[in-house]
Amino acid sequence: MLTLYDADRCPYCARVRIVLAEKGLEYQTVIVDLDERPAWIYAKNPLGKVPVLEEDDFVVPESAVIMEYLEERYPEPPLWPADPAERALGRLRLERFDDRLGHAYYAARRGDGREELDARLAELELVVEAQPYLTGREYGLADIGYLPWILRARANLGVDLESFPAVEAWLARLIERPGVAGELEPAAAR
Repeated sequence: MLTLYDADRCPYCARVRIVLAEKGLEYQTVIVDLDERPAWIYAKNPLGKVPVLEEDDFVVPESAVIMEYLEERYPEPPLWPADPAERALGRLRLERFDDRLGHAYYAARRGDGREELDARLAELELVVEAQPYLTGREYGLADIGYLPWILRARANLGVDLESFPAVEAWLARLIERPGVAGELEPAAAR
């Protein structure tokens, strides 16, 4: 049985929840209070961070690693495209997530980076104007990797995607997916 050490408000955890939903995998959830982290979480991840996925005796932290593990361990339905070039570019997007969106999101959340966030959204706009998904022609792990921050920027930072119509259309396509729709409420929670 899969166990996810989780926190609803954590966008990194949202990545893993979406992958689990897309794969149709059942799992148990152990909620971790991020304000008062229990000592035992450090045995699962020495950094004390979530998400952490546990399957039998195997324990793995870090959302990007967990996403890749689930993709390899449970290959159906595939969340990486069959085309090796698209897979490579999708992986590169995930590898560079912090520079392409993450740092700007957290700066805007602190109140000192809204312009940078808008600049990063403008860059995403160009990507999804040229192709329907961040992963390429098909929805997949790169989309899942960025989505939780876009949802939270919209819900919690007042980001209006009207200035980014391709990003807005991309988000609308993703929200139609049941695994993504389940993240709307947690994204709105602070």
